[in-house]
Amino acid sequence: MRAIVHVSLKPGVLDVQGKAVEQALHGLGWGDVEHVRVGRTIEFDLAAKDAAAAEAEVKAMCDKLLANTVIESYRVEVA
Repeated sequence: MRAIVHVSLKPGVLDVQGKAVEQALHGLGWGDVEHVRVGRTIEFDLAAKDAAAAEAEVKAMCDKLLANTVIESYRVEVA
């Protein structure tokens, strides 16, 4: 199965990268861009018998390693 994990900062957490991208876009002439947030996507293959088991396993990976759940949230896709 293929797992895709989308990780982003929780609302209210300062996104320094997002602010830098926003300022760069303004500098390039896109001054109407606001509230830029930067996240990351992690994709990998996973040997699992069914989608529910795979999703549970990926969520455990996120909680232990792939996301800092204090300041980040994540969304899991399994196909």
